[in-house]
This record gives sequence, C-alpha cells and structure tokens, in this order.
Amino acid sequence: MKKKLLVLLCTVQACILRAQYKPVESKSSIKFSIKNFGIPVSGTFAGIGGNINFDPKHIEQGLFNVTIKSTTVNTDNNLRDDHLREETYFDSEHYPLISFASTRITTGNNGLFTVYGILTIKNHSKEVTIRFTAAPTGDDYLFNGQFTVNRKDYAVGGNSIIADNATILLSVFATK
Repeated sequence: MKKKLLVLLCTVQACILRAQYKPVESKSSIKFSIKNFGIPVSGTFAGIGGNINFDPKHIEQGLFNVTIKSTTVNTDNNLRDDHLREETYFDSEHYPLISFASTRITTGNNGLFTVYGILTIKNHSKEVTIRFTAAPTGDDYLFNGQFTVNRKDYAVGGNSIIADNATILLSVFATK
C-alpha cells in the first residue's frame, strides 16, 4: 500500500512539475494606459517573477502566482515616474511588489481562458478577472490578456485628476 501511494505521489508531482513555468522578463511586457487631464498616458512595469502552472488539458489545476516591481513604473517621463513611486501613488518604498494570485481558471470559446484572482497593490487586495490567450511555443507559452482596474480600489493616486480606471495589457512569455 505504501509503495502504491509513493508511486501515485511521484506521478502527481511529475505532472505538476511538467506544467511549471516561469515568466521571462526579457520576452514579457506589462503595459498600462490611463487618462490624465483627459489625455491618454501609457507606461510599463518590469521585474516580472513568479510561477505559472498551466496545462490546457487540466485547466482546473492551473495557477498563476506572479509579481511585478512597482519601482519599475515607466512612462518615459522621469519626473512623473518618480512621482508615481511616491506614497500617494504606488508607495514603492513600502510596497515594492504588485502581486496577482489566481483562485481559478476557466476555459471559454475560441481559445480564450479566464483567470480569476486577487490583485494586491499597496496592501489593498481585490478580485480581478483577466481574459487571456495561451499560445504554445514549443515547450513554452505566451500568455496575452487585458483587464481594467479602478486605481481607487488600491489607494493609488488619492484624489488626483487622473481617471479612475486603468487598462492593463499583459504579454507574458513563460518557460519551463
């Protein structure tokens, strides 16, 4: 009985390890856009890390647990970027990471998936839904998705005149 249990555990562990992926910083992008005074402003974040467990045949076992570094916010304007790292916005000194931890993944039509999870910014957490595609590239995957967040849900920007909602565009290349 112990031998059968050990074989079963090894088989399950092998399946889980086979589907483990790591985001590749140099091949991934996290972009955002938001309006400031009614004018669209776009930017990026870097420093992506974490773990992805993805197998389209066993989507119920999927897991996304990823982070980005808030200190990497980049709008191609150093003065604005420094301001965004301050306490009123991302407070990068006290909250250097923005994190996402999935709670479940579902499949949809036309190769679309939906991941539900908790997005945490500045110690404020809220459930978000991200629709995405997963394109296999050999043994690796390219995940592309988009979602919208309300900055006020995360105490970002206080009462500033920027729009409440920001659109986030994800392109995450993950390798075994």
